[in-house]
Amino acid sequence: MAAKGAVKAIAIVTGTNNVRGSIQFVQEPNGVTHVKGKITGLSPGFHGFHIHSLGDTTNGCNSTGPHFNPLKKDHGAPSDEERHAGDLGNIVAGPDGVAEISIKDMQIPLTGQHSILGRAVVVHADPDDLGRGGHELSKTTGNAGGRIGCGIIGLQSAV
Repeated sequence: MAAKGAVKAIAIVTGTNNVRGSIQFVQEPNGVTHVKGKITGLSPGFHGFHIHSLGDTTNGCNSTGPHFNPLKKDHGAPSDEERHAGDLGNIVAGPDGVAEISIKDMQIPLTGQHSILGRAVVVHADPDDLGRGGHELSKTTGNAGGRIGCGIIGLQSAV
């Protein structure tokens, strides 16, 4: 249950190979945003999970732009000081292809200058190496592979 005064948003995720789901974002009055939901249709294992800069799906998930990075930092893990605001690490799909998501983060507010409203949540094909993989894409994308599912983050009704 969301605390009184919480701001809520939702993203309906669609993608390739029947990737589907919904992700709810609840920003508590203390500034923590709780990301929770379920994605189905994934291959078992780890998948990069990020907030991307643009809420544009005119060319599928490819038009959502780069990771949301208002402070111009390198890619990293959610627990790193040096990270994009949109770096939420990995979600894990079980053998049934379902990933249950529950993440709490301080860098993805639903209000204020760096709000994620109107941006997109993106699920990637491969694991995010959290900026530690040594690949040329590690410090920008976590080398997380193709974008297999995404949804635009929009305000959710208070009811």
